[in-house]
Amino acid sequence: MPWCGDSGSRLAPRQRGQDGEDAACERLRRAGLRVLRRNYRVRGGEVDIVARDGHTLVFVEVRCRRHAAWGGAAASVDARKRARIVLAARHYLACAEGAAAQPACRFDVVAIDGASLRWIRDAFDALGRI
Repeated sequence: MPWCGDSGSRLAPRQRGQDGEDAACERLRRAGLRVLRRNYRVRGGEVDIVARDGHTLVFVEVRCRRHAAWGGAAASVDARKRARIVLAARHYLACAEGAAAQPACRFDVVAIDGASLRWIRDAFDALGRI
């Protein structure tokens, strides 16, 4: 089943994105992660999914494309997008986790190209480097 629609899909982009995030959450849960938040937004940034993997806090970007042409979903997480994710993650850490207890963190990407879902752990670091 294509989560982000196929070439004949009439789903609105927002609905395709929602379906992709639902599929990503299900995949993460099956792998033992606990989803804490979805669509954490701050001025200048957003994290699609905040989850916990043991003692590690995981910030997940979900990208959907109908197909893998032009580099696909994973390639669409460019430096600008990574910076926006890191900004939101820092805000989340400062507000939700408290300054005293900073957990280990990582940045993952769930790339969905049509019906193909690929989970990329440690896709980039807090400086936005791949």
